[in-house]
Amino acid sequence: MSSEILSVLEYMEKEKGIPRADMIATITNALKTAALKGVNSGQELRIDINPKNGQLHAWALMKVVDSVSNPKTEIHVEKAQALKPGVAIGEMLEREVDPSSLGRIAAQTARQAVMQRLRQFEKDRIYDDFKDQVGNIVTGTVRRRERNDLYIDLGKAEAIMPGREQVPGEEYQPGERIRCLLLEIQSTPRGPEIILSRGSPRFVRRLFELEVTEVADGTVKIEAFAREPGYRTKIAVTSSDPKVDPVGACVGARGARVKTIVRELGGEKIDIIKYFADPREMIIEALKPAVPREIVLDDKNHRILLKVATDDLAVAIGRKGQNARLTSRLIGWRLDIEEFRAVGADPEGDAKRKLVAGLGVAEDLALRLVKAGFVSLELFDGVEAGDLEGSGFSPEEAAHVIQRYNSRSS
Repeated sequence: MSSEILSVLEYMEKEKGIPRADMIATITNALKTAALKGVNSGQELRIDINPKNGQLHAWALMKVVDSVSNPKTEIHVEKAQALKPGVAIGEMLEREVDPSSLGRIAAQTARQAVMQRLRQFEKDRIYDDFKDQVGNIVTGTVRRRERNDLYIDLGKAEAIMPGREQVPGEEYQPGERIRCLLLEIQSTPRGPEIILSRGSPRFVRRLFELEVTEVADGTVKIEAFAREPGYRTKIAVTSSDPKVDPVGACVGARGARVKTIVRELGGEKIDIIKYFADPREMIIEALKPAVPREIVLDDKNHRILLKVATDDLAVAIGRKGQNARLTSRLIGWRLDIEEFRAVGADPEGDAKRKLVAGLGVAEDLALRLVKAGFVSLELFDGVEAGDLEGSGFSPEEAAHVIQRYNSRSS
């Protein structure tokens, strides 16, 4: 038995890193527990294991009595005095026992205790090995997918990337190397669970810290951040050194730095802008190349009404509203975008007045022409009276309009 114990101690110490003293305490407590069960029910033991050779010695703790009712826990005073002269009734006597007599239950209990301690140690080791890496980028190998969760081997432990932390559109194959953010370590009934992410904004922020020296040393600071994983990221940056252009530092020479990050993100677009504390300046910067024509701030409700020209409307809103959403998150204000219309603008009235002046027709007739689609004089070129009649005008009105247009042309 001593050789078996020694081999367990050596294996646990060398292969698993569990201290020998820790394993001796585990085995000792297991044997003591086993002695209270089965054939040795109620027996209390003192166990000693030699850490050098694994030799195990056991002593039963027995109470000296003059009438024995439980031979497992009591010893007659005459037998006790034969073992230890001078011992008195009521005292405790240690009597050495053969470890093999502890039985099969003791061996099984010791084995289970060793395995349980091993599992607990591995759980503790996982936490100790990775607790200081929370918030850092780690590299692992894709192992398998279960439902929508991805399991990744980090070498010392297996981690999980839940579906909510994955990037839409990215596909991962078993055996593929992958970089992720170590998001957190969660406590579960099965032990600590390492949660990874590629969809978190902190993943992109950490990539900038690794790729851009000025961000890592604090010269350039990322003040605001907004991301829709797989599609677009917007960041606003400032510089503590007036000689350093924060946007240029993040972009790099010929875009080298930001291109490296974009490749890691599978082509996700990244907009880098200069940060302004004033939301009015910030909105102007964030929406480029769209140019706001009017900005209305509602400080109480933290809302911004933005009016842009018709040509800039699609750019400002973005595909499926993406640009507007990211800009709103970036500045921290609710954003409403409308088409800009100049005060007093009346396209229909302007067209009517031009026809009245150009053709010399009555205003009500000019208005009907505009509603029929004739909003400028150029549109009458090649039009005949029959065409106007088909648009709801009487023969007299059609002839009058064509006559006025022809007389103007001549």
